[in-house]
Amino acid sequence: MGRTVITGGTVVTATENMTADVLIDGSTVAALAAPDAHNWAEGADRIVDASGLLVIPGGIDVHTHMELPFGGTYSSDTFETGSRAAAWGGTTTIIDFAVQVKGQTALEGYEAWMEKAEGNCAIDYGFHMITGDINDQTLKEMDILMDEGVTSFKLFMAYPGVFYSDDGEILRAMQKAAEIGAVICMHAENGIAIDVLVEQALARGETDPIYHGIVRRSILEGEATNRAIALADVSGAPLYIVHMSAQESLDAVIAARDLGKNVFAETCPQYLFLDLDNLGNGFDGAKYVASPPLRDRAEGHQERLWRGLATNDLQVVSTDHCPFCMGDHHTFGTQKQLGVGDFTKIPNGMPGVEPRMELIHHGGVGEGRISMNRFVEITATNPAKMFGMHPKKGTIAVGADADIVLWDPTGKRTMSVETHHMDVDYSAYEGLEVTGTVETVLSKGKVMVENGEYHGKAGDGAYIKRGTSQMLI
Repeated sequence: MGRTVITGGTVVTATENMTADVLIDGSTVAALAAPDAHNWAEGADRIVDASGLLVIPGGIDVHTHMELPFGGTYSSDTFETGSRAAAWGGTTTIIDFAVQVKGQTALEGYEAWMEKAEGNCAIDYGFHMITGDINDQTLKEMDILMDEGVTSFKLFMAYPGVFYSDDGEILRAMQKAAEIGAVICMHAENGIAIDVLVEQALARGETDPIYHGIVRRSILEGEATNRAIALADVSGAPLYIVHMSAQESLDAVIAARDLGKNVFAETCPQYLFLDLDNLGNGFDGAKYVASPPLRDRAEGHQERLWRGLATNDLQVVSTDHCPFCMGDHHTFGTQKQLGVGDFTKIPNGMPGVEPRMELIHHGGVGEGRISMNRFVEITATNPAKMFGMHPKKGTIAVGADADIVLWDPTGKRTMSVETHHMDVDYSAYEGLEVTGTVETVLSKGKVMVENGEYHGKAGDGAYIKRGTSQMLI
């Protein structure tokens, strides 16, 4: 790829704003310098003009589900289409979830997901491991997976009969994680109690999508989060709460962090922008069925989560990207329509990997809730540190991968299914005009998106063998 110079822009990292040019040599950042302090243009193969733009690290989405089997179908984005859409949105690294199901070894699950992704990703990728069957063999294989760069393991307190682990299994997995230096990612909802409320709702004839949001009570997310924190405290394992939606959960995390515990959490755009009302309007609400569900805005969850991002009580914004079409998908067939007449059969998940960066800038920086530096921190730097990829990822510094986005802080875009690149037939944010847009995207020095054109291809991305978390106390 030779030498590239990004000139004329303002470099923004989690800690600095500087007027500087960036020299890229091959796939890495070679130098930063004031515009009048070098003559890099003479030997450059490419000059990228960033005049009037911000130069920021490429986004890192640490929670995606490409081609995930769920509810009788598969999430509609493959690693090829999903990683391409991520690049369009300014995300240059994803961490997806390899899945171990009951009766399968963890290594079998990991190898299956490696096969799905290899040669298909446009951007760099890594894996967490969903350990859906905690037994002696799984615990032994956690050691092997650590050597493969899988340094985080996901457990579920929800979905009995599918991914659910009881408290004893969770404790055993956490003890192993503490021993080997891994992070436990937790889906924290009290699935046993929720199933009782689901059964009662269906018995009353309450079958529309809105009841998905009503039965999955926020207090049951809070209870599960408290319980997960207690088990992590007993075991000594670092804990990362995924896709937080409720203020009760946030309160539990704040209390633990105030005591100096290694407890961290992420939220997602849907929990910041959308609410329970989106689940209404009959079956159209199926577009917004995800777990945890969207919360009642009158209860104040959305603003509490924004405040948590501003105060570092929440560390990361991911997406939980897991799209399913409202109509039939061209490869995977019937998706959301599987739940007509029974909300429990609607595949859980929403699209989000492409609009994440622009949404969070709009609602965060644009509406005065966070600074531009904090925006970079929660979308790139903290994700890299949390999951063992910093400083190669998540910053613009000498020696870092040249994953760089040229950002127009005043640019405007209207979210629409007509213009997005995710392989799903609706936008969860249809018609929303955002301020702050992706203009140019480089992944390891290669220009992926420029002037509204895509230049990447499947196989441009490589597997990341991650280290241990760099955020632990």
